[in-house]
Amino acid sequence: MDAALIAGILIVLLAVFTVLRAVRIVPQARAGNVERLGRYSRTLGPGLNFVIPFVDRVRPLIDLREQVVSFKPQPVITEDNLVVDIDTVLYFQVTDPRAAAYEIANFIQGVEQLTVTTLRNVVGGMDLEKTLTSRDTINSQLRGVLDEATGKWGIRVNRVEIKAIDPPRSIKEAMEKQMRAERDKRAAILTAEGFRQSQILTAEGEKQSSILRAEGERTSAILKAEGQSQAIDEVFQAVHRNDPDPKLLAYQYLQVLPQLAQGQGNTFWVIPSEITSALQGISKAFTESLPPSQATRDTTPHRDKAHSEATTAEKAAEAAIADAESTSPPQLNPAPQPFDPLSPHLPTQNAAPATKPDPQP
Repeated sequence: MDAALIAGILIVLLAVFTVLRAVRIVPQARAGNVERLGRYSRTLGPGLNFVIPFVDRVRPLIDLREQVVSFKPQPVITEDNLVVDIDTVLYFQVTDPRAAAYEIANFIQGVEQLTVTTLRNVVGGMDLEKTLTSRDTINSQLRGVLDEATGKWGIRVNRVEIKAIDPPRSIKEAMEKQMRAERDKRAAILTAEGFRQSQILTAEGEKQSSILRAEGERTSAILKAEGQSQAIDEVFQAVHRNDPDPKLLAYQYLQVLPQLAQGQGNTFWVIPSEITSALQGISKAFTESLPPSQATRDTTPHRDKAHSEATTAEKAAEAAIADAESTSPPQLNPAPQPFDPLSPHLPTQNAAPATKPDPQP
């Protein structure tokens, strides 16, 4: 009884195990190669599949999705004999599971080695500068060679990208110095151009300012000259229109004399040689009889009063003449010059210095 039960249990377990070996479920985007008695039979697709237990053997599933493989940096010698380390990334997809399993033992390793050899062949014909600036060219050449070589392996290479190109440390330092020098050069050029533009603009501004200032000064000088010309012309016309008497001019001449001693630092003042002529003219003006006019139609008392005042003025003028001649040094007293009654200024070249008169009597 017990033996029969045990045998039944073993048979059930064997049947279950057989059924499990006969049923295979393959996930999506996977594929499995079936070998019957050691020979390739078929490829299992995604879904429920049945195989013959103990006769068919299913190899490990193959991923049919696009895969990304990053290879370690590989040393490559350029055309100018410089060793650079190039790091690449490969994008590929398995299109034929049977070829990927039976045409090559390890297609990942095969793709890696093929990438390295192709990369060395492509970069070997370029110098360092061209290698650093021709990544697209290198990628396209690598992709063409790899796609052609891996076609029989059931693999399609979609893209090949170069992640980094690392030159030697000494080359990096030299390149950094070169780039720094180029940047300094561009900075110096830009600074010089900016300074040049600034100087040009400043010079143009100063030029315009000088031109405008000169035009303003010219206009101002012209206006001043026109004003002075009109003033002189008005004075000249007024003098000649009114025909002033020389006696009046002599009187004004004497009124200017006190201005010679107005300075606080003056210790002596100059008496012009024409003062004697001016005083004589004034004296003569007071002593001469006036022509008949409305102002002279006065009575005899008024005439006597005017005569006494004229006599007093004549004596004062003679006293001033004597005092001036006594105080003037004989060696500096020039010869008398004719008096110009029309001159508005006092002559100074023919003046003789004399001591400043005492303001106290």
